[in-house]
Amino acid sequence: MRSRSNSGVRLDYYQRIVHRLILAHQEPVTGLFPASNVNSHAWIRDNVYCILAVWGLSMAYKKIADQDEDRAKCYELEQSCVKLMRGLLMAMMNQKDKVEKFKMTQSPYDSLHAKYSSKNGLPVVGDNEWGHLQIDAVSLYLLILAQMTASGLQIVFSLDEVSFIQNLVFYIESAYSIPDYGIWERGDKTNHGEPELNASSIGMAKAALEAMNELDLFGARGGPASVIHVLADEAHKCQAVLQSMLPRESNSKELDSGLLCVIGFPAFAVDDAQLIHNTKDAILSRLQGKYGCKRFLRDGYRTPKEDPSRLYYERWELRMFENIECEWPLFYCYLILFHAFQSDKRAVEEYASRLEKIMVRSEDGILLVPESYAVPQDLVGFEYQKPGSQVREVVGRCPFLWGQSLFILGRLLQEGFLAVGELDPLNRRLGAQKKPDVVVQVVIIAEDNEIRDKLAEHDLHVQTIAEVAPIEVQPARVLSHLYTYLGRNRKLGLSGRKSRDVGILSTSKLYSLKDRIFAFTPQFADLSRFYIASDNELMIDILKGEINFLKSAWDLLGRPLVTLVLKRIHLDQDKIPLAMIQTMRKLKSGYINGTRVMLGSLKDFLNTSAITDLSFLGSTEDGYPDRLHPDVQTYLDEHLLRSFSNRSTMNLRGGQLRPRTLRRRMSCKGAIKKTRSINVDSDNLGMEGPSPLTERRLSSIVPPPWLQANKQSHVSVFATTPEEGPTSSPLSLGNELIRENIYPVDPHHSRSAIDRRSEFVRQQEMPKILIQRHRAETNFADTEVEELIAMLRETENLEEQGDILQYLVDTQGLDFNTGMLEEGRVVTVRDLLKGLYEKACQQKLWGLVRHTAGMLGKRVEDLAKAVTDLLVRQKQVTVGMPPNNEHTITAPLPEVELRQLIHDAYGDDESTAMLTQELMVYLAMFIRTEPQLFHEMLRLRVGLIIQVMAKELSRTLNCDGEAASEHLLNLSPFEMKNLLYHILSGKEFAVSSVARGNLSIVSCKSSRVSKKSQIGLGDPEGEDALIATIDDRQGQWLRRRRLDGALNRVPRDFYSRVWTVLEKCQGLAIEGRVLQQSLTQEMTPGELKFALEVETALNQIPQPEYRQLVVEALMVLTLVTEHNMVPTLGGIIYVEHLVHKANQLFLEDQRKVQGDATLCCAKIKDGKEQQQAASGMLLCGGAAYICQHLYDSAPSGSYGTMTYMSRAVALVLDCVPKHGEMECAIS
Repeated sequence: MRSRSNSGVRLDYYQRIVHRLILAHQEPVTGLFPASNVNSHAWIRDNVYCILAVWGLSMAYKKIADQDEDRAKCYELEQSCVKLMRGLLMAMMNQKDKVEKFKMTQSPYDSLHAKYSSKNGLPVVGDNEWGHLQIDAVSLYLLILAQMTASGLQIVFSLDEVSFIQNLVFYIESAYSIPDYGIWERGDKTNHGEPELNASSIGMAKAALEAMNELDLFGARGGPASVIHVLADEAHKCQAVLQSMLPRESNSKELDSGLLCVIGFPAFAVDDAQLIHNTKDAILSRLQGKYGCKRFLRDGYRTPKEDPSRLYYERWELRMFENIECEWPLFYCYLILFHAFQSDKRAVEEYASRLEKIMVRSEDGILLVPESYAVPQDLVGFEYQKPGSQVREVVGRCPFLWGQSLFILGRLLQEGFLAVGELDPLNRRLGAQKKPDVVVQVVIIAEDNEIRDKLAEHDLHVQTIAEVAPIEVQPARVLSHLYTYLGRNRKLGLSGRKSRDVGILSTSKLYSLKDRIFAFTPQFADLSRFYIASDNELMIDILKGEINFLKSAWDLLGRPLVTLVLKRIHLDQDKIPLAMIQTMRKLKSGYINGTRVMLGSLKDFLNTSAITDLSFLGSTEDGYPDRLHPDVQTYLDEHLLRSFSNRSTMNLRGGQLRPRTLRRRMSCKGAIKKTRSINVDSDNLGMEGPSPLTERRLSSIVPPPWLQANKQSHVSVFATTPEEGPTSSPLSLGNELIRENIYPVDPHHSRSAIDRRSEFVRQQEMPKILIQRHRAETNFADTEVEELIAMLRETENLEEQGDILQYLVDTQGLDFNTGMLEEGRVVTVRDLLKGLYEKACQQKLWGLVRHTAGMLGKRVEDLAKAVTDLLVRQKQVTVGMPPNNEHTITAPLPEVELRQLIHDAYGDDESTAMLTQELMVYLAMFIRTEPQLFHEMLRLRVGLIIQVMAKELSRTLNCDGEAASEHLLNLSPFEMKNLLYHILSGKEFAVSSVARGNLSIVSCKSSRVSKKSQIGLGDPEGEDALIATIDDRQGQWLRRRRLDGALNRVPRDFYSRVWTVLEKCQGLAIEGRVLQQSLTQEMTPGELKFALEVETALNQIPQPEYRQLVVEALMVLTLVTEHNMVPTLGGIIYVEHLVHKANQLFLEDQRKVQGDATLCCAKIKDGKEQQQAASGMLLCGGAAYICQHLYDSAPSGSYGTMTYMSRAVALVLDCVPKHGEMECAIS
């Protein structure tokens, strides 16, 4: 036999090691690896990692296979890999029913098991006896399956196995919204069995989805039927959530060394080089020790302080594990591979030498990687005093095969037997490199010749749907239906894709089906969906957003292609809206909002676009792969006929305007307005006098007596106590009837109730009985309903129709038969409302549109998706008006439950409930495109945001609260989104008036509007005028505090700094909630759960500006602790005392210098003043007894809020020395 080359000899040495340490344990029947000699369970994750060394060695042999025995060794090693991967595949296929069920329920009890018996591949523990839901394990399996297949191994044998793997892709595709138990199998770190969203699972799923996309599982020998399809949008959602989480691992684990496998080998899931760097640095600085890295902070596993007799920890005992967590050499193996892939030789050598020092030598001289190192029981005290000083001992398995396998891979790379590209044949490691700019292709198609000619007048030449043939243009819902056939398999009982959602990445490709080519319009352009879609400006805005999104998110071959159909329904009074023409001209110019675009026709773009083959629609199971599945055939035939046909809308009646009597006009006026619940004015809450914009509505001109008599039924949201004591009202309604939907009826009259009401409005002095809105209690005669329906036919004014219908719904219910007939069918109130809704959409009466949509129970199509988008980026959402009706949403809910929750939160106020749904959709759009707007915000309180929007309108328009909330509800969806943007970004804005009395929101830098608003709504009386007319700069800080308070914005690192304050005192009391010191025992400073605790306490404060001052007071306390001025802060600190003390000091200074506050709070006291203060209202309208002028002071400077806060801290806290020299610097 020839003498072997050096490399051959060295490889034989590794082959002996791999055989002795790894392959010797492989079960001959199933191919799986048991956990140890005494435990026969086989974990999916550990098994896949174990086999990587075998796969790496097989590829090293393949390169030097110059002799038969080398080829034989190479084949032997490859087949061990195939045997193991197929063993896991069989174990999972035995649980195919679970995969099918999980697609629907996503429940931890329906998940695939995390471990199987290595003897026969069957389950070893029950569904609920283990944290089985570990998405990272299934994802790791799919990722390595893809890499091995790409390297030339044949692992999947039949088309049934292909459909099963396609269903595994569906199993992990929603990883971004499924809380699981994660890489350490414990979920929340107290190990009480609560799953949580884990960044390591989401990253692994993203990697698997990208690796599997368009992969042929039969390798080079396969055909279209063996290809796996992934919807690109699902992988992108995983990426977006991952990027928003890193370097955090989950709610309870602020950092985790397990993230090393996501930012480096094997997943390479992060595209942003800076983020990879930050995550690695965070892990090294906080988790690295002499013996490897800790898994996460306060990890009690195998520490001497752990009580091995129980699985879970008490929350308070987590503090004991700080600084004595076990250290795992495994992470050094990951770091070696990480740096090898970055070709950083120096770092590789450094970690290799560190690793060698802590490896254990076996009897025959082989280096073994132990599982972990713990502090010995007797040295724990010393380790607490000086972390990292004590010698540790090995605990757990040795060799630890997961680590050993990665160690061997690292050695093969270091010695040059393997190149990094061989371990990553799919080139995932190149993901973080810079990509060239994406050019977005846009095609505009006209619905018919008429629209084409209208566009030609503007020098825009497009084709019609008929002219683009043979390419067929379809709405996105067709594509989503076709994707439900993907992965169906009768034999295995698998039903295909469940989610109906197709995102912009999927509709920006062309699809081929046999000899036909399809283009799909994006999902947002589907008009049947929701009223937002009938606002052209908003649709254009969304289009710009989507084009921008494509620029950053597109990573497929070819260029993205956005196809839009311009339809008859888009026209505005038979003209193409100006906004559309302007946008098309911009597209024609080649740039829009900084993105390169090309406008052209479909046939021009055929060669440059991505084309996907929909071959999975063939009826392969029936043996006709070339024929379409019969169901698909019928669906396409039916659908192609009617996809772009129009629906007719119901017409109430023809006829021109007829004169009406005044008596009738007055009857139902304002029925809609009575349902409103947005409250703005903190200082005067009854309805204001006449204002020019609302003369159409009688109820707002003559204030109805039931509103004057008990103003206090309308409880202020910003003032802590109602202005008048409960005695001033004949009917103490308490907080229950905040809404104004109270119909007064006077029993002494015999005429119809409607007449009585108009009479009632004129006379205004009658005894009152209150009737709640329940049909059972009404005593209206039928004649009245007939009269109303007659009025409904006569009136042309949609607002009036709305009021009448609102009244009918209140008294008779939605399904009341109106006695009218349309084409022989009975017409109910609901049908009339639908007709009104569609007309209001056409005429763009947005207030009415929102209200009727709410009454009809419509819901925003993407509501659940929008809420999920916010939640998975670690933002909780609350709906309802604080402080009494706020509901927090902490986990994704189905559409129906969400809608119910929102409508319960607002009671009868349909308009605001609809507005809430709408704002949630906009918030989700912003968090996708501009995540930086949401920094340092944990909860999005939609109710408060609505109030601040109304307040801001009332400030810019100089109008009262009622008018402002009317304006708010009448903003078009586009302007609403615009206003929300200005409020989130804190930009100054002004309001200008455009046609039809609609308002338009403009940034102040813009030239379209002068500094002061063009709409003045009546002169505000009294104190208000004083504040309103002074220079614009005034109110700037008050406004900033109000916005930051409403948006829950806090300074950077605020929550972790509060943790340090809490460590030094017994507790912090905020608005009656006490944050106990014990929280520092349970949670680490950077933990999201801790931040939410503090936030919950702050959210008890109803007034946003007051909340912001409390945050400032807490910041001063953190400065006291950070400069170590005092060893302890003493007992429970009442934070509000500090704020009120600061206010007192401020007023004293104001009196000394005769400042602005001498006009209100710093006045010399007299009797009237005393009485005012007792009723809870300050002259200047400041919230919570704090002077308005303090809210409006800048934080810094000698009269700044921080100065007063610091003085207050010095006075109130006993622990701060009262005299002697103290260093005092406030930055």
